[in-house]
Amino acid sequence: MATKKDYYEVLGVDKKATKEDIKKAFHKLAHKFHPDKGGGDVDKFKEVSEAYSILSDDKKRAEYDSYGRVFGGGAGAGQGGFNGNFDFSQFQDAFQNGFGFDFGDVFSDFFAGQAGTRVRRGRDISIDLEISFKESVFGTKRTVLLAKTAQCETCKGSGATPGTKLETCKVCNGAGKVHETNSSFFGSISVTRACTTCHGTGQVPKEKCHTCRGEGVYKKQEEIDIMIPAGINGGEMIRLTGAGEAVAGGAPGDLYVKIHVTPDPRFKKEGSNLVTELSVKLSDALLGGDYAIQTLDGEEKLDIPQGVAHGEVLHVRGRGVPNPRGKRGDLLVKVKINLPQKLSRSAKSLIEKLREEGI
Repeated sequence: MATKKDYYEVLGVDKKATKEDIKKAFHKLAHKFHPDKGGGDVDKFKEVSEAYSILSDDKKRAEYDSYGRVFGGGAGAGQGGFNGNFDFSQFQDAFQNGFGFDFGDVFSDFFAGQAGTRVRRGRDISIDLEISFKESVFGTKRTVLLAKTAQCETCKGSGATPGTKLETCKVCNGAGKVHETNSSFFGSISVTRACTTCHGTGQVPKEKCHTCRGEGVYKKQEEIDIMIPAGINGGEMIRLTGAGEAVAGGAPGDLYVKIHVTPDPRFKKEGSNLVTELSVKLSDALLGGDYAIQTLDGEEKLDIPQGVAHGEVLHVRGRGVPNPRGKRGDLLVKVKINLPQKLSRSAKSLIEKLREEGI
């Protein structure tokens, strides 16, 4: 079982320490244990970083003081310690205010090296698309025209003129990465970045493609087909993997399509069923009759049973929303009995007779 950590003890401060005391203690210990310094200790550095991430945040500190752990996020006491998922923006603010450099970049590069090389990825694109109610029920196909960065069709993303060869990048000597050393409060910190000349591939075109000028990508207008599934609801999102913006030497982003459905005054969806209302005359409610109703498949006849009640629901089988198995729900017809506001003498006389008979 993991030993419960005392974050105040880790930083060497009292439980009543101010934010300024905690910041100073962290600065001192981080400088002492930073892995790039002689005699540094990566485990101790992570431990003091974890402690500072909790105690420098008022909400997290209050939770830690009350319960001995932090809920809904970062590591707490007894949870196995640092996992590399801290928000370093607070460290960046503290050091940027005091020492004038971007500490967030240093940390992100340092810990990215522990997690492995991160593949470059193009920007995601988000669009809104409006469809009719009927299209949302049965599904449809839409084609949109987007202006975005796309892979060059001439060189297929290589950046080279077709038929010519690639050569080793002279900037990174084919490694695809370059090493940089930044001066910081902790001393010199070495980081590794993807080479911007070859975009991390280690090779550059001997003769650049004339279409994209050797970049492998360029701005263009592209038509994209969007298949909208049957039964989709307004507000749902469709994700098209790889349909976002392309990036040289990396994977394209995704396209997110948010669906907006234009309401139909005649119908509403309830799961796989459609709901509509039908006004019925009093005489037809008493004696029964046939009514023509509108469905999304066209006009159909509906048999009104004798003695139907106000609010009663009649089913039209198989005229609802298709499900993934290919079956459809029903059309639910809610009966509304239309009572006359005025009666003629003869109608009133007939109603009086019905009342005498107890109807």
